[in-house]
Amino acid sequence: MKKQAVNPYLPQYEYIPDGEPYVFGNRVYVYGSHDRFNFPMFCANDYVCYSAPKGDLSDWRYEGVIYRRNQDPKNKLGLRLLFAPDVVVGADGRYYLYYAFDFMGIMGVAVSDYPAGPYEFYGHVHYKDGTVWGRKKGDSFPFDPGVLVDDDGKVYLYSGFYTPIPAVVTGFHKLKSEGGYVLELEKDMVTIKTPEKLLFPKQGTGSFFNHEFFEASSIRKYDGKYYFVYSSRVNHELCYAVSDSPTEGFVYKGTLISNGDIFPTRHMEEKDAKNYIGNNHGGMLKIDSQYYIFYHRQTNQNSYSRQACAEPLIRNENGEFLQAEMTSCGLNGGPLRGEGIYEARIACHLWAKEGTGRYDIGKPKKKLKDHPYFTQDKKDGDVNARQYIANMQDGAVAGFKYFEISDPTGITIELRGHGNGEMQVSDTASFENCVHIPVKVNSSEYSRFSGNMLNYVGNVWAGSCKELLQTVLRDEWGFVGSTVSDWFNGTTDGIMYANAAIRTGGDKMLSSAGDAKAYATDVENPGTVTAMRQACHNILYSLANSNAMDERNMKTPGWVMIVRTADVVIVLLLALWEVLTICSYRKRNKKK
Repeated sequence: MKKQAVNPYLPQYEYIPDGEPYVFGNRVYVYGSHDRFNFPMFCANDYVCYSAPKGDLSDWRYEGVIYRRNQDPKNKLGLRLLFAPDVVVGADGRYYLYYAFDFMGIMGVAVSDYPAGPYEFYGHVHYKDGTVWGRKKGDSFPFDPGVLVDDDGKVYLYSGFYTPIPAVVTGFHKLKSEGGYVLELEKDMVTIKTPEKLLFPKQGTGSFFNHEFFEASSIRKYDGKYYFVYSSRVNHELCYAVSDSPTEGFVYKGTLISNGDIFPTRHMEEKDAKNYIGNNHGGMLKIDSQYYIFYHRQTNQNSYSRQACAEPLIRNENGEFLQAEMTSCGLNGGPLRGEGIYEARIACHLWAKEGTGRYDIGKPKKKLKDHPYFTQDKKDGDVNARQYIANMQDGAVAGFKYFEISDPTGITIELRGHGNGEMQVSDTASFENCVHIPVKVNSSEYSRFSGNMLNYVGNVWAGSCKELLQTVLRDEWGFVGSTVSDWFNGTTDGIMYANAAIRTGGDKMLSSAGDAKAYATDVENPGTVTAMRQACHNILYSLANSNAMDERNMKTPGWVMIVRTADVVIVLLLALWEVLTICSYRKRNKKK
């Protein structure tokens, strides 16, 4: 790989949700809708495409605009928005782009000779009599296309939406929204061959309990099996079902990814989310024997600034996919190197002291005003825009996974804003062991603050390492004395903390700076009180059993007596010499 791959995997100023990845030739192409940063609606920009070499998913190339919304004759003014697309290769070798205009209730098709376009308008999905799909009585609502050209040349189109759309929005056509549908197209890729069929009911018989279909149809065929990926009614997760047929018999298999990192198999609920949640949409990718799931995350405290992410998938012994974690290293093929500079935007977890929340609610900015969020410092489309985490207040946490760190010596953070306190860096979400970095900032310019990690066992300060102070020192080695920290200066080091030391076997802090962190302050906690009593016991035991308290050392040593006697003799001799000198002086004066 030319460089390390991170999540989100596209440039920080790019907002492409609903990603559908495909291998065409030796490159991977990603097609998605295109959000406009800080715009109050989904998908306000035209379709663009990114691609990367199949063997290097860190090296994404911008292919440019591939289709503009005003190219469709039904949207010449460009007022309707291009929602999630899909692309497939037809029998003629050309590339067909399927799309729905927001909630208009019709589905368009564009075509190109090349995977990266440009695409030209081809037609609207329609019946043999020319009637556009979505304009006949009894039609379902055309939405979120997923297209498959099977090995036998048959073309299948999957579509559907959970929520009924008012007729006034669809041009006064009352369309069904009972779940996910499938229909077969003619080889011309645009004419309906067989009537639509409800394949994934949103409720009742045939629905997937607690993971009922909501939207985001995506279809793949691997090793003779059909894999249908969709967003469930809880909205933040992408689930999948498998069948031996493209039109029936799909069996629910589980969750592939949640953009809140919520694991149903661990009995997690929305209140346990590790990131801010909202809708989700994506697709599967297979390169050689490795599978991936592409999805998007939410940013900017709204549902309309979503960014593309991806994770590798792992199969269990039964061949079923396990739910992937949200990570910062995504397509990297392993952990990121534990050195260098990393942008805050690659955090895969983010929450406030109160937890997280949903962005697809009314007035999320107001309701989540005290929560951290991803945002950027320039307008949409500016390639110089810098994305960052804003509003990191007391108790807020940004999590990054995963890094390969062996012998850390220090860590530096860069921030701006207004604050006086400390940032803590830990390898656990509970922050049981952490580096304390004092910060004091009051500026719109970025400043750097560092924490020292030299006095560490792994990534834990030695003075609060229970394994060192208790397990090794006392339990294994049988040490019964007291321990003391290295010289403490919290104003510059910021790594030594009495509250942490006292609870893990530390007894004394060696401090000359009088820093507050050199004193245990959690004295109302029964656990701390017990630890302080033990520390006092250790200190008194050390004193009582020291050489200073040994009776054999109470007698004055012989060499000391000799020195003292010599001192006395010398003093007496000096005094005698002084007396004789005075007497001699007086005799001389009398003779004169």
